[in-house]
Amino acid sequence: MKKLLSLKNVIISLAILVIIWQLLFMISDYSEALFPSPLMAFEALIEMVKNGTLLENVGTSMYRFGIGYLSSVLIAVLLGLMLGRLPGVFKYVNPALQLLRPISPTAWMPFIVLLFGIGDIPAVVIIFIAAFFPVLLSTVSAVGNIDPIYLKVSKNFGIRQPALTWKVILPAAFPQIANGVHLALGTAWIFLVAGEMVGAQSGLGYQIIDARNNIRADILLATIVVIGVIGILLDSILKLAEKLILRSWGGAD
Repeated sequence: MKKLLSLKNVIISLAILVIIWQLLFMISDYSEALFPSPLMAFEALIEMVKNGTLLENVGTSMYRFGIGYLSSVLIAVLLGLMLGRLPGVFKYVNPALQLLRPISPTAWMPFIVLLFGIGDIPAVVIIFIAAFFPVLLSTVSAVGNIDPIYLKVSKNFGIRQPALTWKVILPAAFPQIANGVHLALGTAWIFLVAGEMVGAQSGLGYQIIDARNNIRADILLATIVVIGVIGILLDSILKLAEKLILRSWGGAD
């Protein structure tokens, strides 16, 4: 029943969005070439599906995103687990992290392009940077907030490293780590598109720039919709993965 209500809410929300879009199109004085209707964007979407460009660019973007995001999460979690258990070390590392964290990943783009050129690597590096800091800092905080009773009981039972980390610390800290991983997903997906606009000649971000250059606002808006839909799907998949992991540790219904 809850799933049906959720689906109904999604349909209603999207319908309202399309209606607002159509109303703006009808009352706008802009040319159709600059501000297309929902129907024109849908027709452009069908065109991209038929000629294969949409599937190709989605596949390219997902490949870059998968490498950048997953490697960033893995490294950030492992490093966070270590730094969380070494507060004396982290107090010296934290100022540098706080200095680098507010810098937009796209600010590094000119430097990254100079080092790696145009292609997959700049976009992957941008995704890595975008996801790294939220996951790292949430992991360090999560480990630091673990109830000391867990560690005392583990010590009494003779649980030592590395079993202590994988069987006690990680499960106890996982809910807070998951929040950081979830936040990093949205941030990384946003900056994937930004990175592809500058440092790539393929992918969804490049497709937006190419549509702009060819004055195809219908393709541009259709691509934006696709980016949003993929973002929702990635978010749903991550939520499902989190539930499965929590359930395996006895932390979810």
